[in-house]
Amino acid sequence: KSVLDKAKADHDSAQAQLRAARARLRQAEEQLEHTVVRAPYSGIVVQRHVEVGEVANRGQPLMTGLSLEKLRVVVHLPQTLMPVVRANAAVTMVLNHGERIPLDRAEMVIFPYADPRSHTIRVRIELPEKIALLYPGMHVGMAFETGAVERFLIPQGAVVRRSEVTAVYVVREDGAVVFRQVRLGLPRGGDRIEVLAGLEAGERVALDPIAAGVRLKEQLGGADSQVHR
Repeated sequence: KSVLDKAKADHDSAQAQLRAARARLRQAEEQLEHTVVRAPYSGIVVQRHVEVGEVANRGQPLMTGLSLEKLRVVVHLPQTLMPVVRANAAVTMVLNHGERIPLDRAEMVIFPYADPRSHTIRVRIELPEKIALLYPGMHVGMAFETGAVERFLIPQGAVVRRSEVTAVYVVREDGAVVFRQVRLGLPRGGDRIEVLAGLEAGERVALDPIAAGVRLKEQLGGADSQVHR
């Protein structure tokens, strides 16, 4: 019996030591947890309020961070544009390197008051997640669609200028080439230029006027090309 009692006592002592060890482990884990700083969101640290080795008090700010998941753009628009912006919320963000990102379904908040000095309305636009090369504090351009205008644009390299005549080579459906006089407007973005008169929607313009001119001469049997209005 004494052997059994001793074994039982040893077992109880071991169990007590195990419980004490587990309690010390939990206490150590809690202390270790106090040395780890976790943010409630994924982002970047922009300011540190406590340096390594300093004592931090309860409730004291340790770091300031910014989330990269939910960014927003704030713009100030002239009050004269507000009726158009309210009617059509299509907007495009233009990054500094020229990339254009359409924000057709972006959530837009228009604040119901104007700045008394600048007479502008504050507009906040929520951005979609994971836009490359976009960080808090950056300056971007915002293009609001206020209306649509249909224009005929052709490459400037397709235009032929002969004395006072400005024309293009039009390729018909049967492959025949026609030298067509046109009236041009202003250049529109890069190498494009607006056609005010002389072309209709759906017509094809030869992009290589030299080759088109040779082809037209072959059609006419070597005669000089004629201008069609």
